[in-house]
Amino acid sequence: MPTSVAALAAYQSKDFKSDLKPIWCPGCGDFGVVQAIYRALAAIGRAPHDIAFVSGIGCSSRIPGYTTAYGFNSVHGRALPIAQGIKLANPDLLVLVASGDGDGFSIGGGHVPHAVRRNIDITYIVMDNQIYGLTKGQLSPTSPKGLKTVTSEYGSLEEPVNPLMYMLAYGAGFVGQGTPADMAGLADVIEQATRYPGFSFVNVQSPCVTFGEDDDQVKDHRANMKSLASLGHDPTDRLAAMGLAQGYGTDLHTGIFYKNPNPPPTFDAQMRVRQAELAPKALPRERILDMFVQR
Repeated sequence: MPTSVAALAAYQSKDFKSDLKPIWCPGCGDFGVVQAIYRALAAIGRAPHDIAFVSGIGCSSRIPGYTTAYGFNSVHGRALPIAQGIKLANPDLLVLVASGDGDGFSIGGGHVPHAVRRNIDITYIVMDNQIYGLTKGQLSPTSPKGLKTVTSEYGSLEEPVNPLMYMLAYGAGFVGQGTPADMAGLADVIEQATRYPGFSFVNVQSPCVTFGEDDDQVKDHRANMKSLASLGHDPTDRLAAMGLAQGYGTDLHTGIFYKNPNPPPTFDAQMRVRQAELAPKALPRERILDMFVQR
């Protein structure tokens, strides 16, 4: 069951930190991401046992193990359908998903539009480093055109996907972006995404210091990032959000691109209503068993 009101604000970041030590490369952006997640969860005030954290495969997908929440480390690209099943089975849980750009937009890309259109109340956090880090530096869906990697020795010929435009075009009710170069801002975006009543997406520009283009990516982020709030962006304006999202890959905009001011009913909420409507018509368990025995 959800944490009681009296327990709200009773948690600190350290309460969500497990004893398992992160084994990312020194300087990896994911260290900052997990710290921002701790901060966001502490601000929300739900107990660790009220939270389920699902991931796929990749550097980013280690995150559930570094939290005290329930964790499920699934197979490559399949975190979203598993998270949806968990939320439908136990709607009272706060469900978050950790993924990477390869995990989320390559092998798992087909699950994204359906998770969005169902509008199940889960938060999808993608650590976007434009490379396959765990498997030693292959080209990923968000790698910039021309990037030289172990699988594109002469430079990539492909245009990168734009995760922000994907989510806005699919109809996601909440789309945000952050960077570990701005810990307070990233924690705030994750918190707001988690509080949003419906499917929410946070793209995190999380530098890969081992296989990335630039060793000083965090410094570059800090110098070049542009807060959407400072630009006067209205997060209720989807078309304006799309215009800003087109700068993905060249401009680092941080904050909330879009937040639906009138969130529609979530799939899990509608399922509860349907179950309540059908409950009086449901056959008793004993009658169902008798039907199978008679066959």
